[in-house]
Amino acid sequence: MAKIALFGATGTIGKRILREALDRGHHVTAVVRDPAKLADQQHQNLAVVVGDVLDPTSVTEAATGQDVLVSAVGGGQGDGPGHLATVQPSAKALVGGVRTLGDEAPRLIMVGGAGSLRTPDGKQVWDAEGLPEPVLQIMHAHGDALDFLRTVTDVRWTSLSPAALIEPGERTGVYRTDTDNLVLDAEGASRISAEDYAVALLDEIERPQHVGERFTVGY
Repeated sequence: MAKIALFGATGTIGKRILREALDRGHHVTAVVRDPAKLADQQHQNLAVVVGDVLDPTSVTEAATGQDVLVSAVGGGQGDGPGHLATVQPSAKALVGGVRTLGDEAPRLIMVGGAGSLRTPDGKQVWDAEGLPEPVLQIMHAHGDALDFLRTVTDVRWTSLSPAALIEPGERTGVYRTDTDNLVLDAEGASRISAEDYAVALLDEIERPQHVGERFTVGY
């Protein structure tokens, strides 16, 4: 079983990553600013510590001795525009913190955004008409974070972009993946439940397929 440090464990996606990891028997250290938010989460394989995803020193402390460092910060529906200022800075802090551990560094997996994915018409999701400005800002913040990750060659990173629509729902355990293309179902919709997104992320932890790249998931 893997030892996983998880930032963003109280968010929409983070909660489901936490539950999926624990259900599979992994050991999870949830790194949070306010431990009280996880007071109702009791599990023999769960530890809760205080940390700051924007502080590379805090990241290093959280990452030490772990197999994987997961960041679900700014990744869930409901996080809102308030997380805009953390998306790219957290990517830089996470890489900086992990990098200091050298050969002992864990793998880094970040929850990404869907905005930069390519659509069948050759454009990107964020090119669609009528998107609200706050949504566009968050999309481009995730795009900037991905651009940064793609310059990193000395950390084993992965970014997992959701489908265009991600929301709480059913865990089916069934999904499809792509790298930079939006995954569409038979009706042309791009969607994934937060539960199945977590399934895909834990599958990637257990069976690495996308080290050093972005991939995406959908039905």
